[in-house]
Amino acid sequence: MLARLTFMELKLALREVVIPLFVLALPVGLLLGFGFQPGSRHPDAHLGGQTGAEYIAAIGAGVSLAVIGLSVLPTALATYREKGVLRRLATTPVRPAYLLAAQLVLYAAAALFTVGVLVVAGDVLFGTPVPQSFPAFLGALVLGMAALFAIGLLVAAVAPTGKAGQAIGMMLFFPSLFLGGVYIPRETMPAVLRNIGDYSPLGATMKTMRDAWMGTEPRFAQLAIMAGYAVVAGLAATRLFRWE
Repeated sequence: MLARLTFMELKLALREVVIPLFVLALPVGLLLGFGFQPGSRHPDAHLGGQTGAEYIAAIGAGVSLAVIGLSVLPTALATYREKGVLRRLATTPVRPAYLLAAQLVLYAAAALFTVGVLVVAGDVLFGTPVPQSFPAFLGALVLGMAALFAIGLLVAAVAPTGKAGQAIGMMLFFPSLFLGGVYIPRETMPAVLRNIGDYSPLGATMKTMRDAWMGTEPRFAQLAIMAGYAVVAGLAATRLFRWE
């Protein structure tokens, strides 16, 4: 049942051309746009010793999680509730919980696929090495996904309509990118903003993934921050979520 429902959700998502383009094209576009710039293959002290291409590949992985967790997921679920899809499913053998699980499986697979494309494209096109501490990178990816998806579920739980879910998600999305070091590299931020960013879900995710990419063991504080967001937001979403 779950597999069939996940496949149907995949077909519906692919019909909405904007969704796959937004999820995949934005991070990959960042990599291609910055990776072909002169000097992008040389280590830069302003990027923590990473090359420009490696830096963009690493933060692109975080961007993909933010796009899905803070924009696509809450919009989709809030729209389903608004249109009465969840209410109608409650009267069939396909319970709403199956739809929720199918959405999470689909978007987790999309995130993993996008990150895989970034790693391979960076290596093939720009000579960017794969994450040196790969287990730590995967752990950061999974924890970051859990944190951002949980926040997305919380937004979906309180948003009355799909447009409201999208609006709330965007209000979280753009500040998260700023604090995560997408607009301005973390190393060049004022200390206050850097510290605030390190305690944000996306900032902690990106820092941990970048550290793992360069072979540095993740800090317990960053892992605890991501896990904390995942647990708190997940519990709040479970308590507040309405099927109709």
